[in-house]
Amino acid sequence: MAEESELELENLGDSENSATPSEPTSELDQDLGSTMEDFDDLPRTSADLEAVYDIPVQVSAVLGKSSMQVSELLKLGRGAVVELDRKVGEAIDIYVNNRLVARGEVVVVEDRLGVTMTEIIKTDRTG
Repeated sequence: MAEESELELENLGDSENSATPSEPTSELDQDLGSTMEDFDDLPRTSADLEAVYDIPVQVSAVLGKSSMQVSELLKLGRGAVVELDRKVGEAIDIYVNNRLVARGEVVVVEDRLGVTMTEIIKTDRTG
């Protein structure tokens, strides 16, 4: 069975248009060519990530923000409305461990509010 898988993978590389790992296929690959070796020790399968599955993370969905002075805050009472910096229908921010990771929309699931992700935010991991 393993021999068939290896054979199929070898056949995939035989086409004229396929690039081998040693041949950069784009300008980005040329720039990253020497650093790609750094990724050899990264997990390749879900079994490799099993150790992190049980780590709890905090997920927050931020509908909007507002700033006010303490005196204004103290005047708020039951029924007060705080105006947020977002418009109706505008995407909300989704944070994981206080890091912006996505934007989404509020949805209703049975009798609870939920969030559906509409855009994943890719951030620079340095710094």
